Amino acid sequence: MSEQEPSPSPATPGAPPGTPAFGRLLQDLAAELNLLGHGFAAASGLHATDVQALLAVMRAAPEEEGAPGGITPGRLREELALSSGAVTAVLDRLERAGHIRRTRDAADRRQVLVHYLPGAGRMAAEWFAPVARRTEAVRAEFTAAELAVVGRFLGRFTGELAELRHTR
Repeated sequence: MSEQEPSPSPATPGAPPGTPAFGRLLQDLAAELNLLGHGFAAASGLHATDVQALLAVMRAAPEEEGAPGGITPGRLREELALSSGAVTAVLDRLERAGHIRRTRDAADRRQVLVHYLPGAGRMAAEWFAPVARRTEAVRAEFTAAELAVVGRFLGRFTGELAELRHTR
Protein backbone atom coordinates (compact mmCIF):
# COMPACT_ATOMS: atom_id res chain seq x y z
CA MET A 1 0.00 0.00 0.00
CA SER A 2 1.38 3.42 -0.87
CA GLU A 3 1.55 6.23 1.63
CA GLN A 4 -1.31 7.95 -0.20
CA GLU A 5 -3.66 5.02 0.34
CA PRO A 6 -5.19 4.87 3.82
CA SER A 7 -5.15 1.51 5.53
CA PRO A 8 -8.62 -0.02 5.84
CA SER A 9 -10.49 0.86 9.02
CA PRO A 10 -12.38 -1.88 10.89
CA ALA A 11 -15.63 -0.76 9.23
CA THR A 12 -14.37 -0.17 5.69
CA PRO A 13 -17.26 -0.64 3.26
CA GLY A 14 -16.56 -3.58 1.00
CA ALA A 15 -14.38 -5.34 3.58
CA PRO A 16 -13.83 -8.94 2.56
CA PRO A 17 -16.01 -11.51 4.33
CA GLY A 18 -14.27 -13.49 7.04
CA THR A 19 -12.42 -10.54 8.49
CA PRO A 20 -13.10 -8.75 11.77
CA ALA A 21 -14.15 -5.78 9.64
CA PHE A 22 -17.08 -7.79 8.24
CA GLY A 23 -18.40 -8.49 11.74
CA ARG A 24 -17.97 -4.83 12.59
CA LEU A 25 -20.04 -3.85 9.55
CA LEU A 26 -22.84 -6.10 10.78
CA GLN A 27 -22.60 -4.62 14.28
CA ASP A 28 -22.69 -1.10 12.85
CA LEU A 29 -25.75 -1.94 10.73
CA ALA A 30 -27.56 -3.46 13.72
CA ALA A 31 -26.72 -0.43 15.86
CA GLU A 32 -28.00 2.03 13.26
CA LEU A 33 -31.23 0.09 12.77
CA ASN A 34 -31.68 -0.07 16.54
CA LEU A 35 -31.12 3.68 16.89
CA LEU A 36 -33.61 4.39 14.09
CA GLY A 37 -36.15 2.21 15.91
CA HIS A 38 -35.54 4.07 19.17
CA GLY A 39 -35.96 7.36 17.32
CA PHE A 40 -39.29 6.17 15.92
CA ALA A 41 -40.36 5.08 19.41
CA ALA A 42 -39.50 8.47 20.90
CA ALA A 43 -41.18 10.40 18.07
CA SER A 44 -44.29 8.24 18.43
CA GLY A 45 -44.45 8.48 22.21
CA LEU A 46 -43.81 4.74 22.55
CA HIS A 47 -41.38 2.57 24.47
CA ALA A 48 -38.79 0.61 22.49
CA THR A 49 -40.61 -2.60 23.52
CA ASP A 50 -43.84 -1.15 22.13
CA VAL A 51 -42.16 -0.69 18.75
CA GLN A 52 -40.88 -4.28 18.80
CA ALA A 53 -44.40 -5.45 19.59
CA LEU A 54 -45.88 -3.28 16.84
CA LEU A 55 -43.38 -4.71 14.35
CA ALA A 56 -44.33 -8.25 15.39
CA VAL A 57 -48.02 -7.42 14.94
CA MET A 58 -47.31 -5.93 11.51
CA ARG A 59 -45.26 -8.98 10.47
CA ALA A 60 -48.22 -11.19 11.41
CA ALA A 61 -50.50 -9.22 9.06
CA PRO A 62 -51.88 -11.17 6.11
CA GLU A 63 -50.30 -10.74 2.68
CA GLU A 64 -53.62 -9.97 1.00
CA GLU A 65 -56.28 -7.43 1.90
CA GLY A 66 -59.25 -8.90 3.73
CA ALA A 67 -57.48 -12.13 4.65
CA PRO A 68 -57.64 -13.14 8.30
CA GLY A 69 -54.53 -12.36 10.24
CA GLY A 70 -53.27 -11.06 13.52
CA ILE A 71 -51.18 -12.44 16.30
CA THR A 72 -52.26 -13.79 19.64
CA PRO A 73 -50.98 -12.17 22.82
CA GLY A 74 -49.42 -15.55 23.71
CA ARG A 75 -47.47 -15.67 20.46
CA LEU A 76 -46.41 -12.06 20.99
CA ARG A 77 -45.25 -12.99 24.50
CA GLU A 78 -43.11 -15.79 23.04
CA GLU A 79 -41.74 -13.61 20.25
CA LEU A 80 -40.74 -10.77 22.58
CA ALA A 81 -39.79 -12.96 25.56
CA LEU A 82 -42.03 -10.96 27.88
CA SER A 83 -44.31 -11.94 30.73
CA SER A 84 -48.07 -12.07 30.18
CA GLY A 85 -48.48 -8.94 32.29
CA ALA A 86 -45.86 -7.05 30.28
CA VAL A 87 -47.56 -8.02 27.00
CA THR A 88 -50.89 -6.81 28.36
CA ALA A 89 -49.31 -3.48 29.33
CA VAL A 90 -47.68 -3.10 25.90
CA LEU A 91 -50.95 -3.92 24.12
CA ASP A 92 -52.86 -1.50 26.34
CA ARG A 93 -50.41 1.31 25.42
CA LEU A 94 -50.52 0.46 21.71
CA GLU A 95 -54.31 0.32 21.75
CA ARG A 96 -54.61 3.68 23.58
CA ALA A 97 -52.19 5.21 21.06
CA GLY A 98 -54.37 3.98 18.18
CA HIS A 99 -51.82 1.56 16.71
CA ILE A 100 -53.59 -1.76 17.23
CA ARG A 101 -56.97 -3.32 17.94
CA ARG A 102 -57.84 -6.57 19.68
CA THR A 103 -60.58 -8.80 18.30
CA ARG A 104 -62.02 -12.21 19.05
CA ASP A 105 -61.12 -14.97 16.63
CA ALA A 106 -64.22 -15.85 14.56
CA ALA A 107 -63.43 -19.57 14.77
CA ASP A 108 -62.66 -19.60 18.51
CA ARG A 109 -64.27 -16.75 20.43
CA ARG A 110 -62.00 -17.47 23.43
CA GLN A 111 -58.95 -16.52 21.35
CA VAL A 112 -57.89 -12.86 21.10
CA LEU A 113 -56.12 -11.62 17.98
CA VAL A 114 -54.12 -8.42 17.75
CA HIS A 115 -54.18 -6.43 14.49
CA TYR A 116 -52.40 -3.24 13.54
CA LEU A 117 -54.50 -0.33 12.37
CA PRO A 118 -53.86 1.34 9.00
CA GLY A 119 -52.93 4.61 10.73
CA ALA A 120 -50.10 2.88 12.56
CA GLY A 121 -48.71 1.62 9.28
CA ARG A 122 -48.93 5.11 7.77
CA MET A 123 -47.06 6.64 10.70
CA ALA A 124 -44.28 4.08 10.40
CA ALA A 125 -44.21 4.46 6.61
CA GLU A 126 -43.76 8.22 6.95
CA TRP A 127 -41.03 7.85 9.56
CA PHE A 128 -39.14 5.20 7.61
CA ALA A 129 -39.68 6.63 4.10
CA PRO A 130 -36.20 8.22 4.14
CA VAL A 131 -34.76 4.84 5.13
CA ALA A 132 -36.55 3.23 2.19
CA ARG A 133 -35.20 5.90 -0.18
CA ARG A 134 -31.65 5.42 1.05
CA THR A 135 -32.04 1.66 0.87
CA GLU A 136 -33.15 1.96 -2.74
CA ALA A 137 -30.26 4.30 -3.59
CA VAL A 138 -27.74 1.82 -2.18
CA ARG A 139 -29.52 -1.16 -3.73
CA ALA A 140 -29.30 0.49 -7.15
CA GLU A 141 -25.49 0.36 -6.92
CA PHE A 142 -25.49 -3.45 -7.02
CA THR A 143 -26.24 -6.00 -9.71
CA ALA A 144 -29.08 -8.47 -9.39
CA ALA A 145 -26.54 -11.26 -8.81
CA GLU A 146 -24.83 -9.31 -6.03
CA LEU A 147 -28.18 -8.56 -4.39
CA ALA A 148 -29.13 -12.22 -4.56
CA VAL A 149 -25.98 -13.11 -2.61
CA VAL A 150 -26.57 -10.33 -0.07
CA GLY A 151 -30.21 -11.39 0.29
CA ARG A 152 -29.23 -15.01 0.79
CA PHE A 153 -26.66 -14.03 3.42
CA LEU A 154 -29.04 -11.73 5.31
CA GLY A 155 -31.83 -14.30 5.22
CA ARG A 156 -29.60 -17.08 6.51
CA PHE A 157 -27.98 -14.89 9.15
CA THR A 158 -31.34 -13.59 10.37
CA GLY A 159 -32.64 -17.15 10.57
CA GLU A 160 -29.62 -18.27 12.55
CA LEU A 161 -29.99 -15.38 14.99
CA ALA A 162 -33.71 -16.07 15.42
CA GLU A 163 -32.97 -19.74 16.12
CA LEU A 164 -30.31 -18.78 18.65
CA ARG A 165 -32.70 -16.35 20.36
CA HIS A 166 -35.41 -19.03 20.56
CA THR A 167 -33.05 -21.63 22.04
CA ARG A 168 -31.82 -19.35 24.81
